[in-house]
Formats: sequence, structure tokens, C-alpha cells
Amino acid sequence: MVSQAVTRQSVDFSKWYNEIVYKADLAAHSPVRGTIIIKPYGYEIWDGIKNALDKRFKATGHQNAYFPLFIPESYLRREAEHVEGFSPELAVVTHAGGKQLEEPLVVRPTSETIIGEAFSEWIQSYRDLPLLINQWANVVRWELRTRPFLRTSEFLWQEGHTAHVDEADAERETLQMLDIYADVAVHEAAIPVIQGRKSNIERFAGALRTYTIEAMMRDKRALQSGTSHNLGQNFARAFNIQYLDENNEQKLCWTTSWGLSTRMVGAVVMAHGDDTGLRLPPRLAPIQVVIVPIFRSEDERGPVMDAGSRLNAALSDAGIRVKLDTREGLRPGFKFNDWEMRGVPVRLEIGPKDVENEVAVLARRDLPGKEGKQTVSQANIAAVTLELLDDIQANLLSQAAAFRDANIFDVRSYDELKQVIDEGGWARGWWGGSDDDERRVKDETGATIRCFPFEQPGGSGSCLLTAGPASQVALFARAY
Repeated sequence: MVSQAVTRQSVDFSKWYNEIVYKADLAAHSPVRGTIIIKPYGYEIWDGIKNALDKRFKATGHQNAYFPLFIPESYLRREAEHVEGFSPELAVVTHAGGKQLEEPLVVRPTSETIIGEAFSEWIQSYRDLPLLINQWANVVRWELRTRPFLRTSEFLWQEGHTAHVDEADAERETLQMLDIYADVAVHEAAIPVIQGRKSNIERFAGALRTYTIEAMMRDKRALQSGTSHNLGQNFARAFNIQYLDENNEQKLCWTTSWGLSTRMVGAVVMAHGDDTGLRLPPRLAPIQVVIVPIFRSEDERGPVMDAGSRLNAALSDAGIRVKLDTREGLRPGFKFNDWEMRGVPVRLEIGPKDVENEVAVLARRDLPGKEGKQTVSQANIAAVTLELLDDIQANLLSQAAAFRDANIFDVRSYDELKQVIDEGGWARGWWGGSDDDERRVKDETGATIRCFPFEQPGGSGSCLLTAGPASQVALFARAY
């Protein structure tokens, strides 16, 4: 049983988020600073994301494998930019079995290095390429400021690692996987995302190019929701990942890596949630329909519960994830609030008069009050509910897209950018500045280049900061 009162988003969005995560039973506090316990309800949302991704990975020829949690420290030092990028976040094991280790072991922050070492042994010929591997795992990055799901010292994710004969094939792979991330975000999580390329200072340490999907949360901050990296030949050179080509000449491979994490669970909370709790997209909701029986006496109880059981069976047989709320001693109003907090897409109410008239009341989580309620015949409850779930999925995506688009503003000058950022929006404008110029914008406004969107206006313009020539438009926002 949980208390339903939460801080309003407009009062303190950060506090609202933390309260929702725990009150909606997604997670529990952990005794280890910076980590969380993911509870079954939260893990089922991650399972939905994981299964949607895994199906798409396998359909594109990728295979799952698993690599050790512990990585020799010397492996990380082989790629200088990579180790420099991760050094502040590393957790290192120096003692084990009561003895000091000859070489310290790094607790996996990401697996490019240990997988690179394995690839150097597995790849001999062009016939071994492309090598397409994915790993489902946990990683550790020792964060100073943590927030459940969004930034924790340990989190769950998948990391794909592939090797290719040339840059063109590696680039195709990098962009294909970004498309998969966008497809899952849009069609499973109902979160509209913008695909684009990261700037030099925002790219992954050691990568040639980094691509991203960026989403807007309800507080208008950006969330980097998945990234895909063309690593060029940097890691192949560091780990001697080579192959013999058709002319029997030794060549360096081109490699990629790409990852999406439990951060996406936080994205679902922040992109859709409201002041009464979660609003889960039906395709990811652990429970798509909850049946709440309503009765006042023991005489009413029997017929109502029997009807609830029949409806439960009909919905379940149709492949709908359904739960009959049989909890004793709780008023229907409390149950309504409880399931609203948990974001169940559809609530089915059944009382004595509904039993008499062979109907039921369906209440949508995405539309409040009378607008979201309809009375339907029990005879075709499954067909109506399936259609309703599809409509809710589409509506959540539509609402999120409308909110995002209303808060992205085109700017022509630095003053205009600062005004948009100060007011909490995203600024889009021509950019031809240097890395130092970008750092200046970040230092002065707190906003970063989220990406150079793939969708560009074409032509050229004047840089919003320097007024010099610019050939691409950048998207700026404050971010998590």
C-alpha cells in the first residue's frame, strides 16, 4: 500500500521524478550509495525494452555473447583517448582472495577493450567478417551525482560490438543500429526522438563518430537515450584486430559499438508521467488492463467477482496482460489511485449494475476524467480493449511529439539562444563554431549541442555565435 500524494511537476520536477520511481514500485533504495534495487514492476518495463531490442538485433544477424565483468587494467590503457574518457569513473579491484593482485582489474565500465582482445583472436580472414556480437550485461561507472535509472553507479544495458572489412560497412552498421534504437523508442516506448550526430567534444571516447537519439522530457530537458559509435580503426589498431583480404594482404578491421540502457525506463517515466503518477505505453506496460470489482455487500460480491473473473479470462485469452484486483479491505477509490500511480493504461470497472446490464466501464489512463471513460458490452470486451490499447499507444506518442515540437525554437543569434535556454526550451540554429566555442556556450548557458540532426534544412547559413559561415544546424539544450 502506497501513499498517493506526490510533488507536482511544476513545483519540483526532480523531486516529482524521484517520488514516482519509488511510489510506483519501480525501484527500492540500495545499501550501496549510487545504486538502486530494480523491483519486479520496474524490471518488467526493462524486460519489454530488452525483448523489443533483442528481437530486432537477431533479425539483423547479431548474436548474443557474454564477456567477463573484470578487465585487466592494461587493456584500457591501450587506447589512450578511451582510458582518459573513463578514468574518473572507474572502479578498480586491487585485492582478491586475500592477496594483492599482480595487475589491478577494472570493473567493466564498457567492453570495447576486452571484446577487442577477443576479436583479435577470432578474426583471421575476410570470411570471418562482419562479426556481429551483442552483450546483455551490467556496467559500473562511479558517478558522483546519481538519480534512479538515469544515472547510477551500476546499471543494466546492452552493448553491441562489431567488426567490418571497411569504413562504409562499419558506417552502415552504426546507422542501422541507431535506426533500431529510434524504432524501439518511437513504437514501443511512444517517445519521439531526434536522430543525429554528436559533436567532437560530445562523442564517445575513442570513437571516430558518435550518433545519438535525443528525447525531450516533460521538464524540457534532453535525455540521450541511446548511442551508436563508428570506432574507425582506433580499437583495431590498439588490439591488433586484423584480417587477410581476398588478395591475401593483412588489413585492419573497422569496428563499431552501440548501447542502450535502463536509462530508457527513466525516459518512459519522464516523457509520459503526470502529477498522479506514471502513464505507461501499452506495449511496455507490465499490466495493460486492471479489473477493479466494485461492490458494497456480500450479496453483490459473488456476481461481481464472477463477472470480473470471466472478463479477466477473456482479456487474457486475447493476449492482453491483465490483472484482477482482488485485494481485500481497500476501497475502490484507493485502488483507482494506486493503479493510476502505476500507470496501467486501462482500468476496467465492474459493479452490480454493470453485471445486470452485461457491460463494463473502461477508463483510459492517458485521458483524465469523463473524457477517458466509456461503457462497453462484455460480449466484445477483448476486441474493444485491443483497439483501445492501440489508440492509447498512438495518443501518448502524439502528445509527446506535440510537446516536443512546441518547445523547439529556431534561433539566429547567441542572445536568442540564451533566451530560449533560459526559458527551458531547445534552441536550433546554424553552427560553424569551434570546440572551444561549443565549450563557451556550455559554460555560459548550461546547454550542450545535443546533436546535428540528420534532418537538415540544406544550404548554408551564418553561425549563431560567430556569424561565420555554417553548413549545418545544431540542436542545443540542457540535458540529463
